[in-house]
Formats: sequence, structure tokens, C-alpha cells
Amino acid sequence: MDIRVGDVLEMKKEHPCGNRSFEVLRIGMDFRLRCMGCGHEMMISRQKAEKNIRKVKREE
Repeated sequence: MDIRVGDVLEMKKEHPCGNRSFEVLRIGMDFRLRCMGCGHEMMISRQKAEKNIRKVKREE
């Protein structure tokens, strides 16, 4: 999957704050994501993240 730093991911499951959009801050074996609603940052494994991505929004 082609995911880059700065992309906004729309996930299948929502964050507890009710938002589904997350900004990619770091990629590698794990992704560091920031919730676009409340600003909470989290680390999630690449496998789990790619499984739960619904759409990738990229600013060109």
C-alpha cells in the first residue's frame, strides 16, 4: 500500500472522540497517527493499520 507522511487516512473504526480521519506522522514497521478530531497521537502496527484503512486522502 502506498502511504506517505502527511496523508490523511479514513479508517473503518472511529476514534473514541467520534472522528475517523487520522494524519500520518511516521511510517515504518509501525505508523504514528494523529487524530484529526482531538489531536491524540498513537502508534499502530502497519498490518493493523493497512487492514483498517478505508480511504487515503493525499494533498498533491
